[in-house]
Amino acid sequence: MTAHPRPDAQVHFGVFFQGVNHTTIWSDPASGSQIDFETFRRVAQTAERGLFDAFFLGEGLRLREQDGKILELDIAGRPDAIAQLAALAGVTRHIGLVATQNTTYNEPADLARRLSGLDLISGGRAGWNAVTTDNAWTGENFRRGGYLDHALRYERAGEFLATARAIWDSWRDGAIATSQQSPSWASADAVSPVERSTDHFQVSITPTLPRSAQGHPVIFQAGDSPTGRDFAAANADVIFSRHGTHFDDALAFANDIRARLRAAGRPEDDIKILPGTQIVLAEKESEVEEKVRWVKNGQYTGQTTLSLAGQVWGRDLSHLDPDGPLPKEDPEHRPISETRGAPRHGQDPHAIAREWRARAEAENLSLRETVIATTERSGFAGTPAQVADELARWVRQGAVDGFNISPYLVPTGLDEIVDWLVPELQERGVYRTEYTGTTLRQHLGLREPLTRRS
Repeated sequence: MTAHPRPDAQVHFGVFFQGVNHTTIWSDPASGSQIDFETFRRVAQTAERGLFDAFFLGEGLRLREQDGKILELDIAGRPDAIAQLAALAGVTRHIGLVATQNTTYNEPADLARRLSGLDLISGGRAGWNAVTTDNAWTGENFRRGGYLDHALRYERAGEFLATARAIWDSWRDGAIATSQQSPSWASADAVSPVERSTDHFQVSITPTLPRSAQGHPVIFQAGDSPTGRDFAAANADVIFSRHGTHFDDALAFANDIRARLRAAGRPEDDIKILPGTQIVLAEKESEVEEKVRWVKNGQYTGQTTLSLAGQVWGRDLSHLDPDGPLPKEDPEHRPISETRGAPRHGQDPHAIAREWRARAEAENLSLRETVIATTERSGFAGTPAQVADELARWVRQGAVDGFNISPYLVPTGLDEIVDWLVPELQERGVYRTEYTGTTLRQHLGLREPLTRRS
């Protein structure tokens, strides 16, 4: 695998406050509320103290279910991202504020205006994680119901982004008066109407908001299929990838994105790649393994283990001992439901059961240990010095530009990273010692928005 050496590259950090998940250890005594504003404020301000680029909110449009019932084990209930980030804009000064918003179940005129509002009130710190959805389960929330055909979801997303950018570009530079002695607040030709007619949208609008200091909200994208990667190469500023576990895999992904950028006529460094990751730190090397075990046992409780296994087996397994053997019966002939997320959706339950049994027999594992062992979580574990060395290697060899960190505990899960890991990175000269810009685009070292380049 060909490395892409960048001896002066800096590590970028974001914090990912997930939308729906079982990996945040909500049951620990140190865990705070998952919905109170105080929790979000604490995490955002800790990240800003650690000079992070962005605070990133996930989205959950529907509560997860299992066997037709609401799953009470997963954390849910995230407030509307734009409303939450607008509140955080008032208690932070530098950190970027990224909202996950769906292109399938929103409309461009409305969402572009709300994102523009966040961008303005935060002084140019807004970002948009533009996600697509094609499943009927989520679509049942909405008036038109059903779902968007899989082949059309990126087509709609592309038209959505083009329309949003046209709305953001509708106000010309220098349109607003800079002095109270000016004859009017805005010039007569300050804004141009936007008229667009596409297969997915009919838009006629005179936008109400001028651009922010960064021009457009920064566009994040997370699709990993070939179509998703092409979409990112044509549209995104940042990729939130799943390639954050193995160095060679991350480097292969980065090289593929660089090739797609060149094919799209963009510089190969025009997108920042920030895989999602979890970081577990211990002060001594002898304590690392125990700390990792504590985190995993907190994430995969007995109830969660039986719920995840029950999805594979297609039946209620709550009567079993999670620390006992795997079920003796074979799975029922039922597909794994998409309502619990994507990791095993579409896979053959019988194939998963065979894999689990082989692993459990070979390593003498309990059901819970098998679920943990076969569910690979991206991340790094070690002492602060060890992890700092590894993160620096990934960035300086061109595998990634940084990491979007999911704390396993909130609101205190970033404290060790900010207090222990950030100073180690700074000592190595691979992490900023102060914010040098005021906008999210500046923090990330991005160029002008695509439609604003000469």
